[in-house]
This record gives sequence, structure tokens and C-alpha cells, in this order.
Amino acid sequence: MTFALARNWWSLVIRGVAAILFGIISFAWPGITLTDLVFLFAGYALVDGVVNIAGALRAVEAHERWGALLFEGLVGIAAGIVTVAWPAITALALVWVIGAWAILTGVFELVAAVRLRKFISGEWLLVLGGIASLVFGILVIIAPLAGALVIALWVGAYALVFGVVLVALGIRLRSWRRTLPAGTSVPIPAH
Repeated sequence: MTFALARNWWSLVIRGVAAILFGIISFAWPGITLTDLVFLFAGYALVDGVVNIAGALRAVEAHERWGALLFEGLVGIAAGIVTVAWPAITALALVWVIGAWAILTGVFELVAAVRLRKFISGEWLLVLGGIASLVFGILVIIAPLAGALVIALWVGAYALVFGVVLVALGIRLRSWRRTLPAGTSVPIPAH
């Protein structure tokens, strides 16, 4: 079996670029309204979810572990659908959806980093992304009534940091994968 994360390095880059674009838009749009934020977040969460599911499907085809990718993808799509289904969602509900999504994403990123540390030395990038997700999710849930503009700035800052980390990790995994001899597979530990 090959290592799913290294094999799907492109999914990290796509997710990172989407996060960076999301962050830039959040900062460049200073008068963002709650409705705009809802649709902006929904678009990002949907793209993130679809890319994760695509990575899970590729992992299934290669007989690799795919559960975490599928679950993270479904959580992203669900978060996007919830925000689109109720565009008049209250600020508090939106904050909780975004916060819960960020916390779940952070947990899965940290779990992936623990597995990755056995194979390469750049897992700290994924740990940084996971910690950024957790901190962002906790901050948003602790201060849910901070207002749409502040939340947009928090979301933008988180998305930029997380996006840069994902792109850097994806590029590093791509380089690492290229150093393996052709046809070499990296076994996934049993635990």
C-alpha cells in the first residue's frame, strides 16, 4: 500500500489554494455582510469537502486508509450545505457551524500528522495547520457574538495560515514522493 497523503499531495495544494483565496477575499471585502460570509464559507467548505472525498476515492482504489478523508470531506460538505440551505441563518448558528467544522478539521489534521511523522520530517506543517484550526474553532465558539466583520477577519486569518500550511505540506509531500524509487510503496503502520 502506498501512503495516501503523499499520493494525494495535490489535494492538499488545492485545499490550500482554496483557503488562501478564501482568506484574501475575506480581507479584501471589508464591508462583508453576514449573508456574504455565509455563502463565502459555504463555497470554501464545499470545495474542501469535495477534494477530501476525491482523495478518499483514490485511497480506496489504491487499497489505502480512506476513512478520515471521507469523514472530513462529508463534514465539509455538510457544513457547506447547512449554510446554503439556511441563508438567513443567525450569526450565532453560523459561528457554531464554522467553529465545529474548524475543530473537527483540526482534530483530523493532528491525527494525520501523528501518522505522517513516521515517514517524513515535515509533519510539523500539518500539526501547525491542525493547531490553527483548533484555536480558530475554539475562539469562534468562545466569542460567538463578536460580529460579522470580526468573524470575517478571523476566518480570513485562519484561512490564510491554514492555506499556506497545506500548500507547503503538499509541495513537500510531492518532493518526498519523487525521491522514492519507481514502484516503491510506503507501508502504513498497523496501529
